[in-house]
Amino acid sequence: MVLVVVTNLPATFFCLKLRNLLWATSKHDVYLLQNSSVMHWFALCKRSKEVLNVARPIVPTTKCLQSLPEPLSRVQISTMCVKDNLLVAGGFHGELICKYLNQQDVAFSTKVTMEENAITNSVDICNSPSGSKWVIISNNDAQIRFYDATNFVCFNQFRFPWSVNNASVSPNGKLMAVLGDSAECLVSESHTGKVISTLKGHSDYSFASAWHPDGRILATGNQDTTCRLWDIRNMSQSFEVLKGNMGAIRGLKFSSDGRFMAMAEPADFVHIFDTKSWYEKAQEIDLFGEIAGISFSPDTEGLFIGVADRMYGSVLEFNRRHHNGNLEAIY
Repeated sequence: MVLVVVTNLPATFFCLKLRNLLWATSKHDVYLLQNSSVMHWFALCKRSKEVLNVARPIVPTTKCLQSLPEPLSRVQISTMCVKDNLLVAGGFHGELICKYLNQQDVAFSTKVTMEENAITNSVDICNSPSGSKWVIISNNDAQIRFYDATNFVCFNQFRFPWSVNNASVSPNGKLMAVLGDSAECLVSESHTGKVISTLKGHSDYSFASAWHPDGRILATGNQDTTCRLWDIRNMSQSFEVLKGNMGAIRGLKFSSDGRFMAMAEPADFVHIFDTKSWYEKAQEIDLFGEIAGISFSPDTEGLFIGVADRMYGSVLEFNRRHHNGNLEAIY
């Protein structure tokens, strides 16, 4: 399988623990963190535009019960998500910022917790079982909070026995994977938080999860340098263990067609697996620098990798290769 790199965009990422700081909303539109700004990179015309500057005071336009009386200022973004015309960013001190991409001002900002250990470990935008949009935020205070993506009211929150590093909701919105400072991963009901299964097999803390688009397969990434794959119809044990080279698995993404899964280590390595071969066929991208995020384009034709390095910081773009109408290589 052959890799084709088509873009190398200079970029600067700052984060103590890099988590999902790059998102592709189309093959030509990439959102990434550069210093104190979230930037929109237009690949076709090779130019960028600032979308959000967190070095300045943030004054939201939406007023609701959850809003802070004073604006947020000098936020350090720890994680973000960009989907469905909405940018959601989390901060090192429990900040939550929501901004519609087609609007100039921030729609909503708050601090979800005032606890000292409040880093936002993950944010996600997902569909509820009824089809409405949810914003989910996971923090070191051992809680997951659900916000309505329309009015930004917090309507649910669940507490767990350990700091939550990642939470992801299944494609139908009914199940939620919860991972954190524990060797065990949990699968719960998204609307009640009730744990329905405890996934055992990892030996260290977990940092990443992803659901296959068909909703049947859950991937979990752990500090034990492995990704485990679980069939939700039988979660008594994982059906596959995928190994990294030397670091914790901190990033997992399925392509929208479910054909590929990308697995990122903290630095130097991104692995791509062909799901149709039951994850036996794979290719490895060997690069230099810490990995700030991975993202497939929605049309599955592009894969973007954020590289965090003071000297060689960049965004790499890889394209899927076709030959005579057939898929010849992954990217």
